[in-house]
Amino acid sequence: MNTAVAPKKRLTTSAMIASIAAEGQRVKAAPFGKALVELGASRPDVVGLTADLAKYTDLHLFAQAFPERFHQMGMAEQLLMAAAGGMAKEGLVPFATTYAVFGTRRGYDFIHQVIAEENLNVKMCCALPGLTTGYGPSHQATEDIAMMRGIPGLTIVDPCDALDIEQAVPQIAAHKGPVYMRLLRGNVPLVLDEYDYRFELGKAKLLRDGNDVLVIASGFMTMRALEVAQALAEDNIGVAVLHCPTIKPLDEAAIVEAVRYRHRLVVVAENHSVVGGLGEAVASTLLRHRVQPAGFQLAGLPDAFLDAGALPTLHERYGISRDALASRIRGWLG
Repeated sequence: MNTAVAPKKRLTTSAMIASIAAEGQRVKAAPFGKALVELGASRPDVVGLTADLAKYTDLHLFAQAFPERFHQMGMAEQLLMAAAGGMAKEGLVPFATTYAVFGTRRGYDFIHQVIAEENLNVKMCCALPGLTTGYGPSHQATEDIAMMRGIPGLTIVDPCDALDIEQAVPQIAAHKGPVYMRLLRGNVPLVLDEYDYRFELGKAKLLRDGNDVLVIASGFMTMRALEVAQALAEDNIGVAVLHCPTIKPLDEAAIVEAVRYRHRLVVVAENHSVVGGLGEAVASTLLRHRVQPAGFQLAGLPDAFLDAGALPTLHERYGISRDALASRIRGWLG
């Protein structure tokens, strides 16, 4: 696997759209675009569509490799989703990309009525999920999972890193039915290869164990949780990390097994509003299965319109940086 190391950057205006990789962290460029090109070589039914954002969703690599199977729909997200649905009806497997705010907020009715109601085989891969841009509420998709969880039959994937994305692409293509995947683009961190990990659609994976805290996480917050676990180990605080890349359907069996009979604090860490996301899904699961942890806390984004600014500053402000998350866990442990 060809990887690079994230260079150190000054916190200029560009930090509003910077990679989430930390200084010196291993990264891989455009894992989604490269994985889709590899898939397209063996799957002539795979097509790519975007709403004027091929370069910014890494779909331009697919467009270069298969120009006859690439469709630029312009700045029209409703048309993007409707066209993807039509192509799926003709037996194709469309991968539709845009920013998460545009795909969900502008395209919701078409996703609901055209794609999901007819269980069409459309894969919606949407960049800038949660707080991965500093351009304010117009671009911060902090409620996309809450919106999409309400659609019957829709599979939702929130990958952690480049490895997760690479392995998820062929699996969501093989899955029959609509999929919404939160997309990390550009230079994406690479961390899960150190944990003997393989992505399995619909499955959660325990990456490390610990006796004091269980962090259940998705997206890049799994990376943060692993960083926090290493930091707190120096204080003799044992932190387990359960990675849930599939938000819906949720791997309830793995969550119940990780919590039941273990007297430890449960923290759900997610790059999403505390309203309607993974945290509430986990809480519902534990309640329905009558499993009571020693404590339960949500480490997500607040129910608010977030500020604009440099990403490192915002991650610290809203409690999802490594240091902020570690501090919150220490506080909850008392």
